Amino acid sequence: MRVESVFDRLEPLLPRVSKPVQYVGGELNATVKAWDDVAVRWCLMYPDAYEVGLPNQGVQILYEILNEQPDVLAERTYSVWPDLEALMREHGIPQFTVDAHRPVGAFDVLGISFATELGYTNLLSALDLAGIPLHAVDRTDDHPIVLAGGHAAFNPEPIADFLDAAVLGDGEEAVLEITEAIRRWKAEGRPGGRDELLLRLASSGGVYVPKFYDVSYRPDGAIDQVVPNHERVPYRVFKRTTMELDDWPYPKQPLVPLAESVHERMSVEIFRGCTRGCRFCQAGMITRPVRERSIEGIGEMVQRGLAATGFEEVGLLSLSSADHSEIAEITKGLADRYEGTNTGLSLPSTRVDAFNIDLANELSRNGRRSGLTFAPEGGSERIRRVINKMVSEEDLIRTVSAAFAGGWRQVKLYFMCGLPTETDDDVLQIAEMAKEVIRAGRQATGRKDIRCTISIGGFVPKPHTPFQWASQTDPDTIDDRLRKLRQEINSDRGLGRNIGMRYHDGKPSLIEGLLSRGDRRIGRVIERVWRDGGRFDGWNEYFSFERWVSCAAAELVPLGVDVDWFTTRERGEGEVLPWDHLDSGLDKEWLWADWQDALDAREQDDCRWTPCFDCGVCPTMGTDIEIGPTGRKLLPISPVGQGAPVRNPAFTNG
Repeated sequence: MRVESVFDRLEPLLPRVSKPVQYVGGELNATVKAWDDVAVRWCLMYPDAYEVGLPNQGVQILYEILNEQPDVLAERTYSVWPDLEALMREHGIPQFTVDAHRPVGAFDVLGISFATELGYTNLLSALDLAGIPLHAVDRTDDHPIVLAGGHAAFNPEPIADFLDAAVLGDGEEAVLEITEAIRRWKAEGRPGGRDELLLRLASSGGVYVPKFYDVSYRPDGAIDQVVPNHERVPYRVFKRTTMELDDWPYPKQPLVPLAESVHERMSVEIFRGCTRGCRFCQAGMITRPVRERSIEGIGEMVQRGLAATGFEEVGLLSLSSADHSEIAEITKGLADRYEGTNTGLSLPSTRVDAFNIDLANELSRNGRRSGLTFAPEGGSERIRRVINKMVSEEDLIRTVSAAFAGGWRQVKLYFMCGLPTETDDDVLQIAEMAKEVIRAGRQATGRKDIRCTISIGGFVPKPHTPFQWASQTDPDTIDDRLRKLRQEINSDRGLGRNIGMRYHDGKPSLIEGLLSRGDRRIGRVIERVWRDGGRFDGWNEYFSFERWVSCAAAELVPLGVDVDWFTTRERGEGEVLPWDHLDSGLDKEWLWADWQDALDAREQDDCRWTPCFDCGVCPTMGTDIEIGPTGRKLLPISPVGQGAPVRNPAFTNG
């Protein structure tokens, strides 16, 4: 089959759009294979702009794993900005990949990684531009399998009409198994057509195919039941868990963007999963158990990635990177190895109780000393007990005092507004915490140029968390509390002028909540918003709350439900939730018990260091927590500092 590049038609249009370089392709470490030399062809999509999508670790990992297979190719596509979308429609140019500019509709699989639900309208744009029918029921054997993954795929019901399939959890092994199923089906002559392929995927128990499940509703609008409609399909679909991270050292050749991107660094995932038990955190709940990458594996990935990319910053990524059992040895070993170079290390937002000044000094030894970021999440100690964020204000002040004394001058603090049981006073205490940070910094340094920035987002209850039953706070209440917080900060000008405040209004959060906990009835809302011009809903300049509300009213009210029914309504224990047939490993009874503990402001321990508290993941998934310490150390390699090639990595037992 001859599939040609659309670049000759695309190129004349690029001078007419913003940031045309994002559509050109040819990045360092990109892969282009001959179309006719392979049996299975994947198109991987991150449904946002190139600058956001290219650094995404999940897409890069799968892109490289698939392209390592000799008879498989994988290419990438991202959402095109509205200016190019209009020109593509005018000139008949389909959605294309950036690697070889091939039409997306020609691939066997279109795999979309959803980090947030606000990318759903971008999915519809890509499908329509690709010439793929929006509704899965209208597709033929000639159309790609539209497959969703990522955190939002743990409740794919709002986009079930548009999906052929979804994978819950880790994708490394899943994409290879799906590839093998497609390879075999094609080699056999495509017996039974598209439905037979989907049945083969669904019968494995690790791929969710919405069309094989029927949903019925009760008169009050709640779900009555979700049941399979085919004998080969299981009642529950299980998440995938990749256990031995050292066996999957990807990406080995990270992509280097041509255009500016949100993360200009080479990243290594140092462990996966989290057992801190923050009740608001879907990522922490659905990625259990904790699986650490070894110190040797991390060192090899950093060495190889820097050599392959030329980046000067290494991000040591995880949900709570300072919790790695050997983080001190990792950071010191890497700082020693790259002493005298411009290679800096960074961690994402650090827990207050996992931070120490030695760790911070190692991170900044070879790079620039930037501000420190912590996430108390809640302003009062009571609300932090509710959300199980086991950090006291004394811990925070002690930590920032040490940091300021060590030479830092600015701190950023992350909070949420609209948490369950929250009151105005819980939010106003954020102001006092920020002021205490400024006072502590001035006392520790004797200087007046200490800065504290507080960043606040609206809380969105998520599936597979203890807060999945909670009512979401309405936008007016959130905005009112944030106005009062601003006034409280400014009430003391001597301190307030050193405190910056960044926040998002509550309206996008409410729509995210609608999409997060919605069921299949929300699909018609998404489609109506898209047909009304909805695009890039995660971007303030494109998001329209009024459009979402009006479209939701038009589609949902005739069904007897509305936006508030999906968002600000608290659920009961016995209610069937839209994702109950999708198993994250967490026991629903345990989640409910933890929700009751939250309402009573009772904390739950981290099971990495305490006896198991029966959340259900390890026995259900056949997994276990994998952590060190190993006692091994990472030795420096000479002569890295002189820019010579890095050879023969050396490790030793401690």
